[in-house]
Amino acid sequence: MLIKELMDEGTKTLESHQIYAGFSRVLMLELLREENRDLYLEMSQEASSTLQEAYHEKIALLTQDIPLGYVLGYEWFYGYKMLVDENVLIPRSETEELVGYVLSDIDDYFVNPVVADVACGSGAIGIALAKELDQSVYATDISEGALEVAQKNATLNDVDLKIYQGDMLEPLIDRNIKLDVLVCNPPYIKNTEHIQSSVLTYEPHVALFGGEDGLYFYRRVLENADKVLNEKAMIAFEIGFDIGDAVVELAKHYFKDSKIELRQDMNGLDRMVFVYRGINPQD
Repeated sequence: MLIKELMDEGTKTLESHQIYAGFSRVLMLELLREENRDLYLEMSQEASSTLQEAYHEKIALLTQDIPLGYVLGYEWFYGYKMLVDENVLIPRSETEELVGYVLSDIDDYFVNPVVADVACGSGAIGIALAKELDQSVYATDISEGALEVAQKNATLNDVDLKIYQGDMLEPLIDRNIKLDVLVCNPPYIKNTEHIQSSVLTYEPHVALFGGEDGLYFYRRVLENADKVLNEKAMIAFEIGFDIGDAVVELAKHYFKDSKIELRQDMNGLDRMVFVYRGINPQD
């Protein structure tokens, strides 16, 4: 069987289970990439028995509505490979936009900043920042399982991720660590919100839900942020698309004299809130 024919078979199988058919091509792309082979150069080549077996096995998992990242065991984030399992959320493309904004602001306002990724999960944000800045980054999470994944990803990507277990900012407060840049993508889905079945079934609930109004963890960070921030510092949050104004109001309550910006993602949805302490972004 040709590789193209194998993919066509996978597409039909996924369509028959109402699963996004494009996964058939992405799956093959990744399986060949793991062998340093190029899908588009080998589309008309014979698929080995080993490749056919691996492909069929993973297509079968996809028909169970298991997210592709968990089927593969990894996700690409900001150009870096991030291992994922049931202990962590699969990194999203929207979060790559957050990293891009943070790097741009660091370039404008800081030199060798002290950076932390709070509620780090897989460590994707902290690792991407550490790689791009070529420096160490702090990372915290309450989940031991998540931190094990983050450590594996730090090793895989050869970065110095200083990992501490604890609830949000507490590990940093306990160690009297002072930050220039605090990045946080906390759980923000409202407890009552309807979400995609594959997400609800397979991704860790502790990393998904942010209380009745989705704001619980933003409050936790903002009410304690003064204990870890330097006089000139920045907070960068990822947010749910429907809580932008509420997070801005929270930030204004705790940082009355700071510049606060609500930013949209590439789809025009509210996705990020930035707090600038002792910085005027218009400078």
